[in-house]
Amino acid sequence: MKNIVELELADIKRIAAAAEAEATSNNWPVTIAITDAGGHLLWLQRLDGAAQVSAYIAPAKAKSAALGRRETKGYEDMINGGRTAFLSAPEIDGLLEGGVPIVKDGQTIGAVGVSGVKSNEDAQIAKAGIAAL
Repeated sequence: MKNIVELELADIKRIAAAAEAEATSNNWPVTIAITDAGGHLLWLQRLDGAAQVSAYIAPAKAKSAALGRRETKGYEDMINGGRTAFLSAPEIDGLLEGGVPIVKDGQTIGAVGVSGVKSNEDAQIAKAGIAAL
């Protein structure tokens, strides 16, 4: 049997605070979503000025990164490269850059999804949050 590492509320708050700090230091109005390894939403935070639709996109990015155990940029690149059949993959619907898995000891334990600014900036915010762990 394996021992499973899980995110605790203190971890989630630390990730969210660091992601918020990265966003606010750049004046980026975004939504930040954090999921567990199964893509279940644990945290959703929409900063002032963030577009309402970002509250749907950020959790989708996080869920896709968690379930796929990879950054969502890979999915976006795959589709942009012509592999449009991937759009039919079940449960993977956040196919834009900005979803980043949280990996501990080689095991995906969750993900952060950010939406609201340029995709590479969304990813920058997500990675800043994860780096706080």
